[in-house]
Amino acid sequence: MRVHVVSDVHGNTEGLARAGDGADALVCLGDLVLFLDYADHSRGIFPELFGVENADRIVELRTARRFDEARDLGRRLWGGIDRDSAIESAVRKQYAAMFAAFPTPTYATYGNVDIPPLWAEYAGPGTTVLDGERIEIGGRVFGFVGGGLRTPMRTPYEISDEEFAAKIEALGEVDVLCSHIPPEVPELVYDTVARRFERGSRALLAAIHRTRPRYALFGHVHQPLSRRARIGRTECVNVGHFASTSTPYALEW
Repeated sequence: MRVHVVSDVHGNTEGLARAGDGADALVCLGDLVLFLDYADHSRGIFPELFGVENADRIVELRTARRFDEARDLGRRLWGGIDRDSAIESAVRKQYAAMFAAFPTPTYATYGNVDIPPLWAEYAGPGTTVLDGERIEIGGRVFGFVGGGLRTPMRTPYEISDEEFAAKIEALGEVDVLCSHIPPEVPELVYDTVARRFERGSRALLAAIHRTRPRYALFGHVHQPLSRRARIGRTECVNVGHFASTSTPYALEW
């Protein structure tokens, strides 16, 4: 059995269309939306609406963790624009292309920048969306936990620690624990380019210690200090920043 796993697709529709080649199934760990490409500030919803110069500035502020100034800039730019309608229209366009690119079968969960209520409109019969749920793939039980924890970035699908922990608890014991964000392990949550610690989950870490899955797979941190770590018998793997690599992680058994 061979399963390909991707995360942080961020608008890479072309790569996504090939992500399942040679695999029996594709697993997607979220962040389909491209709001702003930190490597190429001309790409994404934000520069399409406000131009590259403003994208350069907001990236500068966020990278410096000057979040209040970044929000002030955002408020000025969005003044007079129906923010919700503009973003939803742009996201719908991206979702239509990306869900059409998913191979059959695909098993997917949400990232922190995704908008879960829209997924049901675009997921075809070959795509199964799971969040706080488990499914058997090739004789192994996969559990899925979508979204992220709350941060100053205030991305669309951030939830409380308690809600996130409840979804993990609902899974019980699984062979492969799939989430968008990593467990709270310093080398797994530190982004070497952004030069900051992203939020990981202590509840995920506790579940790994308690239930000892064979694998814990995740994304979210684009340039982690370490892509892998072993916790007891569990191999923890950041499956990679698919937007930049177009290369899925291959899981075989």
